[in-house]
Amino acid sequence: MPEFVDRSPPGECIFCRIVRGELPAAKVHEDALTLAFMDIGQVTPGHVLVASKRHAATLLDLTREEAGAVMQTAQRMAQAQQAAFAPDGITLLQANGAAGGQTVAHFHLHVVARHTGDGVSFAWPRQEPGAGVIAGYAQQLRAALD
Repeated sequence: MPEFVDRSPPGECIFCRIVRGELPAAKVHEDALTLAFMDIGQVTPGHVLVASKRHAATLLDLTREEAGAVMQTAQRMAQAQQAAFAPDGITLLQANGAAGGQTVAHFHLHVVARHTGDGVSFAWPRQEPGAGVIAGYAQQLRAALD
């Protein structure tokens, strides 16, 4: 993960400033709710960030309309990457909070064109707690939805 961390206050973060045109960015797409622009720390050629235009710190702060718009823009960026760079795959990455790996506290989604042997890896310690425990987790989530 990148070492850069933006510690700006809400509404003054680097992405808010890009949305307002106060900082330069290589914009790829813009609509009423989203802005797609090139990540200055390219993981692979064509690495794009899709951000909500309104400042929302995390996924939990987006409206349903914004969440849908971000995913639609991400799909368009993935289609563009496929046409422009012919990747072997595409990875979407979205992090929430410092513990989740978020370095800019403004909702954004990474769209990364992937090529076999590109050196990018995502690893975590897999746990298999058993069917009963997993069923309990599912119950907790269902209860939280009600």
